[in-house]
Amino acid sequence: MAISLQSVFKERKFPFLFALTFLLISFTILLLYNSSSFSFSSPSHSLLVSTDLHVTTSQPPPPPQPRHSPLRSANDAAAVSSKPNDTAVSLPEPASKTTAAAAGDVDLNMSLNIKWGNCKLGALAVDYIPCLDNWEAIKKLQSRRRMEHRERHCPDPSPRCLVPLPIGYKVPVRWPKSRDMIWYSNVPHPKLVEYKKEQNWVRKSGDYFVFPGGGTQFKNGVHSYIDFIHKTLPAIKWGKNIRVILDVGCGVASFGGYLLDKDVITMSFAPKDEHEAQIQFALERGIPAILSVIGTQKLTFPDNAYDLIHCARCRVHWDGDGGKPLLELNRILRPGGYFIWSATPVYLDNERDSKIWKSMVALTTAICWKVVAKTVDSTGIGLVIYQKPSSYSCYKQRNEKLPPLCEQKTKQNVSWYERLSYCISHLPVDSTGNLLRWSTPWPQRLSSKPPSLPSEPDAEDIFNEDTKHWAALVSEVYLDGLAINLAQIRNVMDMNAGYGGFAAALIEQPLWVMNVVPIDAHDTLSIIFERGLIGVYHDWCESFNTYPRTYDLLHSSFLFKNLKDRCDIINVAVEIDRILRPGGYLLVQDTMETIKKLNPILRSLHWSTTLYQGQFLVGKKGFWRPSE
Repeated sequence: MAISLQSVFKERKFPFLFALTFLLISFTILLLYNSSSFSFSSPSHSLLVSTDLHVTTSQPPPPPQPRHSPLRSANDAAAVSSKPNDTAVSLPEPASKTTAAAAGDVDLNMSLNIKWGNCKLGALAVDYIPCLDNWEAIKKLQSRRRMEHRERHCPDPSPRCLVPLPIGYKVPVRWPKSRDMIWYSNVPHPKLVEYKKEQNWVRKSGDYFVFPGGGTQFKNGVHSYIDFIHKTLPAIKWGKNIRVILDVGCGVASFGGYLLDKDVITMSFAPKDEHEAQIQFALERGIPAILSVIGTQKLTFPDNAYDLIHCARCRVHWDGDGGKPLLELNRILRPGGYFIWSATPVYLDNERDSKIWKSMVALTTAICWKVVAKTVDSTGIGLVIYQKPSSYSCYKQRNEKLPPLCEQKTKQNVSWYERLSYCISHLPVDSTGNLLRWSTPWPQRLSSKPPSLPSEPDAEDIFNEDTKHWAALVSEVYLDGLAINLAQIRNVMDMNAGYGGFAAALIEQPLWVMNVVPIDAHDTLSIIFERGLIGVYHDWCESFNTYPRTYDLLHSSFLFKNLKDRCDIINVAVEIDRILRPGGYLLVQDTMETIKKLNPILRSLHWSTTLYQGQFLVGKKGFWRPSE
């Protein structure tokens, strides 16, 4: 029978009233608790602070400390010695109780009130690269003869618009399947299918692009071509003395993609040109690649970096501009390294090709490159293999000293917006003036002392401690303690790479790392290459030379605190959002002050964020774009 409120009071059923009131209050408290989104997501780790932001209270293992000084971060430029060749770097300290308490006191739900908008570039917006698509600056160029229009021309101020997604964009195909097929809707550029249909670069099959492993010079497929190189010169031992390769004018990067099976990592590069989206294809496939061009400026690599450089019909005029393009290759090729050139002047005997070959013979002789092999395969495709000298004897014996040797550097010059030089770069020497030798094969070179490490008494100890620190941090915190799904990770970028310890610690994982050394940080990029890893110089106040949606994970260790005096952190966050794929992660280790500034920006972009131990911020990008 129903009980009316009047009868309750009349019959003085106060116990019933008390119980009803208690239930209503309890239910209200429960609703308020859930609306604040507090719950325990695991018995020992996370305390949920919002529907998509966690603050964790467990402590990571203390990172190993160098025994010489209480240093803080391997990437902290402020902790680096002021000596020109001093590579002393610092390691992160474990978070103190004060730091952990401060993290718990911070309102990490806060989101900046920014009205975001999509880039207004019509159909071109989905592939927007600010420093390569600055059409106003390109129109004002006085010359395009040396590929000036393919070089960087960054807008000022940096754009704060968001790059929209292509229609029908899907979560990318996972590696290793992605090497052979990707979603058409993610890179909807069919021009190469028609343009290169006779050369087996790429085909369209239903909802996919498929990559058969062909190429202009790979008539029997890239596997056969790679074996042909080794048979032509057995001294080239893939994955041993040849570990780090540069592929110039790489097409869709099948050469580099298939060399991964041989423990070789290839930096594939090409310009953003009429060969529509070739670098975007490469990165969507999960193959290391970057947009670049040999024009009027030096490539963003250190001297003596690569074991081998490859060019298969890469359309670079090596003898142009007095031979500066080939002199640039000489700069970045290590002593004793190889240059493989597969192009028609090598094996065709017409007037045009013969003229180019004669010019190439004169130039390579002048810079003391030696022909170690020249041959033609069963399909009629030929190649020549040159070797760079490993001593000065040939340079001294030249009758005509042109090109001249470059002036000796008094300090390391980062190749960033540097003009090409008409000179032969010096061979590297150690601190006592002896020529450096590359004798350590892969994989031993990853953990052995890098040849260019300074001779200061504690330099090797600091390097070794840095390696141990990153191994422990990655193993015990990054892989086990953070909510990052490694099965979704293939393309990784370390935005402030230091010695490359983060990449070295991930070497057994099915992924690759682009190591970035900021131009205002201590220059460690030579050491990264000597370890058998790849990387570039970059200024994070500008956009990076890659297409949108090309990386699964960006890692930043104490980067932002060094940027705050040079550029706006909002602009850096916009660039990170451009580079990351939907579903991708940003992993930041930094001060609490930096995290408090960065987190609200990421939340305004509709990212989910997680804070671990007061110094590790994990942001996950979603599929949200502004509706317009």
